[in-house]
Amino acid sequence: MKKSTPLIGLAIGALLMPAISLAADHIDSPAAVADPAADITDLFAWMSSDASKVNLVLNVSPFAGTESQFSDAVQYAFHVNSSAGYGEAQTETLIVCEFDAAGTVECWAGADEYVTGDASAEAGIATESGALKVFAGLRNDPFFMENTGFNTAVSTVIGAASSLTFDEQGCPALDEATSNLLVGQLQSGADGAAATDTFAGSNVLSLVVQVDKSLVNSGGPLLSVWGSTHSAP
Repeated sequence: MKKSTPLIGLAIGALLMPAISLAADHIDSPAAVADPAADITDLFAWMSSDASKVNLVLNVSPFAGTESQFSDAVQYAFHVNSSAGYGEAQTETLIVCEFDAAGTVECWAGADEYVTGDASAEAGIATESGALKVFAGLRNDPFFMENTGFNTAVSTVIGAASSLTFDEQGCPALDEATSNLLVGQLQSGADGAAATDTFAGSNVLSLVVQVDKSLVNSGGPLLSVWGSTHSAP
């Protein structure tokens, strides 16, 4: 596998909190913003129904169009950490993918699995063993958010910030009326209209990987996942 290079995109955890913007991603480095194909929007990870495989999705390029492409200047990485339990030492397995100017992808899973080809067909591509499968292409943005309601709730919290008290864990104490107000704002659109999905009809570029669990659990049965984008070597 090729050596990892300096990070240009903000690493995104498996669980995301929305930012105050028209995208589902966090604050990014200037290099990621300058190249939408390096701008991570979401990361998803889950097990197959029989718990034998790990499914991973890294979405980039918010509001992608039909001409959008994965960048040949960017290295895309899934970091799968395995451990024996919470708080225990972790072993990291890297799954790294790179594209050329024609859109051909190369993917490595640890030191044992490698696949290359055109992964844009729905079935994607797979190694001979089937332990690594890859799809890469345009997909509907799965992130759901009522942006107007969210911004209204944020404004309410900012306005009340000076009067808030916090518990030992740093969580604000809210009375029932304030809590209900915020929930109502999050569920409402402009001028109190019903909530709608701000991202309805929007697309992203999705890098979808499925690996045998045995490739990523050398450190134990508990898995955690994060993703990153790097400048390609």
